[in-house]
Amino acid sequence: MPRLRRISIFVWALRAFVSASGQRRRGTEGVADGFLKATAMVARDATLAATVAAAMALVSTQTAAGAETYIRDTEIEADIQAMMAPIWKVAGLDPNALHIYLIQDKQLNAFVAGGQNEFINTGVILRAKTPNQLIGVLAHETGHISGGHLTRFQEAARNASIEGIIAMVVGAAASVAGRGSGGGAAMLPAEGVAERAFLQYSVGQEAAADQAALSFLDRSGQSARGLLEFFQILQGEELLSGIRQDPYVRSHPLTSQRIEYMRHHVERSRFSDALDSQANIDLLKRIKAKLDAFISTPSSTLAAYPEKDQSVVARYARAIAYYRIPQLDKALPVIDGLIRDFPKDPYFRELKGQMLFENGRIADAIPPYEEAIRLAPGAPLLRISLAQAYIESNDPAMNKRAIAHLNDALRTEDKETGAWRLLATAYGRDNQVGMAALALAEEGLSAGKKKVAQQQANRARALLPKNSTAYNRAENIQRQAGERDD
Repeated sequence: MPRLRRISIFVWALRAFVSASGQRRRGTEGVADGFLKATAMVARDATLAATVAAAMALVSTQTAAGAETYIRDTEIEADIQAMMAPIWKVAGLDPNALHIYLIQDKQLNAFVAGGQNEFINTGVILRAKTPNQLIGVLAHETGHISGGHLTRFQEAARNASIEGIIAMVVGAAASVAGRGSGGGAAMLPAEGVAERAFLQYSVGQEAAADQAALSFLDRSGQSARGLLEFFQILQGEELLSGIRQDPYVRSHPLTSQRIEYMRHHVERSRFSDALDSQANIDLLKRIKAKLDAFISTPSSTLAAYPEKDQSVVARYARAIAYYRIPQLDKALPVIDGLIRDFPKDPYFRELKGQMLFENGRIADAIPPYEEAIRLAPGAPLLRISLAQAYIESNDPAMNKRAIAHLNDALRTEDKETGAWRLLATAYGRDNQVGMAALALAEEGLSAGKKKVAQQQANRARALLPKNSTAYNRAENIQRQAGERDD
């Protein structure tokens, strides 16, 4: 059975049409290999199906040396959500219903897919000079959500897992970029047009999202200058070949009229000189330090944050770098010092739990994870991490606690396929075979694996009490899976 390896920033490596189990890589270059699962969703028409298949085939070769990765981190997601909450509220959206997902890619890109999900490349975050720039980009994406804008990609991504959505975007974008650089010459020019159309919003949708973003920024008392600055960076890339363009340019067509409209708005808006709050400045600084510490080499992190720098951000970055080398004898004293100085910060305790868990000290990892959840009870990813530690403790009592935590977390993280697999494992160890089958059916449904979902739902129905809540859920999964394309 594949084993889900949770890390604070958990990273899912994308490989088209692959499902396997990753092991922790020790050394200076890698954080971890995750539970690999990237599913190509079948399109609703033959043309789109060909586009997806061709794109996925290309990305599987182009990313052989280093795949795009899907990152989950409770702290970073919560901090970005805090910065975006004023925008989402004036847009009439429930901040609790939106999700932020990170893709480890230095290129500039952001998109929405699969409902109220906003995806953003780490390159956008790390290159953002101010919170206002990051907020502006995501305000534009929020405009697409509030406007109900659909591309052909949105149709294909409707029932996709998060990993599947990212795999499709990476594949199609790589195909378009490759063609721009002379790659993929065997494919017909018409297919190149199809792949671009697959990802791309219309110029009209882009203008509408711009107008919505500017309205959201004004109504929340924030400047649109950051969004203008971001677009000016992209404007300089419009004449570059596909392989050199950032993906945002390819999926969000820029026009001089759009840039001019935004510049005019900045000139006349009374909020254009509004400053970022100190809270947002501090949040972005910590986000960037943590993210960079996890995705850069430890040596570069330690050079950027030398021992003489005793700021909280620097200490945090060094703790992550030492953990990744791995030098636990240096990492633990640093994180213990942060916990001592900031006892109400759940994320320092989470990192300590991660350090210990990743180094095989399962029993020692459980208390800091438990404390993290006590301080942040509404963080489902923390519950999934603790649940895994409970399961791997091989203690039947803790296994029952894992079931409770996973069920709680999956109420809001139902697209986390690896968490469903963990729940199946916990139910299996608790001799609840019918519930284990139901969890595997949920995993199949969330991953877009129709046959797996149907097979496991049938198995669950045969094992669960008829007309029970779980039995009825198995019937629902059977029906939902049956309605999806093969």
